[in-house]
Amino acid sequence: MRWNWQKVDWPKFTWDERKLVRAEAQFAEGIGVIVGASKHLNPEERDVLTIELMSVEAIDTSAIEGEVMDRDSVQSSIRRHLGLGGDVRRASPAEAGIAQMMVDLFGQVSAPLNEETIHRWHQLVTNGRTDIKDIGCYRTHNDPMQIVSGPIHAPKVHFEAPPSGQVEQEMTAFWSWLKRSDPDGDTPLPPVTRAGIAHLWFESIHPYEDGNGRVGRAVSEKILAQGFSSPVITGMAGTLLKHRKAYYAALENAHQDLEITDWLVWFASKALESQQHTLRLVEFTLEKSRLMARVRSQINPRQEKAIMRLFAAGPEGFIGGLSAANYMRITGAPSATTTRDLAGLVEIGVLLRRGENKATRYHLNFTVERTLPE
Repeated sequence: MRWNWQKVDWPKFTWDERKLVRAEAQFAEGIGVIVGASKHLNPEERDVLTIELMSVEAIDTSAIEGEVMDRDSVQSSIRRHLGLGGDVRRASPAEAGIAQMMVDLFGQVSAPLNEETIHRWHQLVTNGRTDIKDIGCYRTHNDPMQIVSGPIHAPKVHFEAPPSGQVEQEMTAFWSWLKRSDPDGDTPLPPVTRAGIAHLWFESIHPYEDGNGRVGRAVSEKILAQGFSSPVITGMAGTLLKHRKAYYAALENAHQDLEITDWLVWFASKALESQQHTLRLVEFTLEKSRLMARVRSQINPRQEKAIMRLFAAGPEGFIGGLSAANYMRITGAPSATTTRDLAGLVEIGVLLRRGENKATRYHLNFTVERTLPE
């Protein structure tokens, strides 16, 4: 099989621009909706939302690679890097590294995307690793750079990247294209198309010994954020994690040809899906603010602690709902107090009660259903 980088015309990708016009327009309009909604947040709420978006992106991009991160540790690390304080929770080297990369990525969106930037990101995503020789620099090993699955005795090769000796030359061409395709470049491209090409191109080169997926997704996320005067975190990693099998299949297919319309259409659909999720988080944060403003004087510290724990679960809600046993664990309240507290939250409209007896569960009494225009 001949991979895309082995084709005569590499890296001259081709695609049907007409099939992306609507997606580009929807994405641009979605940015406006999210920016408009975000203006209703106060500075503290905006910080909370930013930390949530960064931490989710950090956790999800790591999960795509099969690496599990602790949410609280990542958030605490992000808060410290943003200068917002935080507890003394000790993050693992991997958690601290990915948290710092997210702050670098989204806290300095206007900063140039260049070789120095991605080398720094690579150092961060491989923080604490002792099994990698080339960290913060392109790979130099002589072994083939392959993506494989299956048993050792019969592996399936999904893709083989250019040999290490070719990486420097390949990345030089990549950086040259990135400059030309910039909004101020000689041949500007719309942001979703540009981000989709950049991600595929970067993954085709696979310039690092490990960590290419996380760095490559950060590259596309930065391009999406830089495409507009008001940068917005798109949060692609969560959507790609949700569709991980299809994501890998789409990349594998795209690695085999230079005609990449199918890949770009798929990538654009996931960018739009990610925007919907980001808008839901913005609206969720606004609803949280409104609800707490309405009931704060009517609830006790135990009830507030439980409510905040429910909010921490995000728009998708507390898995399985809040039970009396959950409430007791969260607040330390005895059974009788728990019964009174939960009944009080239902009475003032904070919680909805569903089920009976041991099957009783409580859910926040609002949903976030706003969607971006189609």
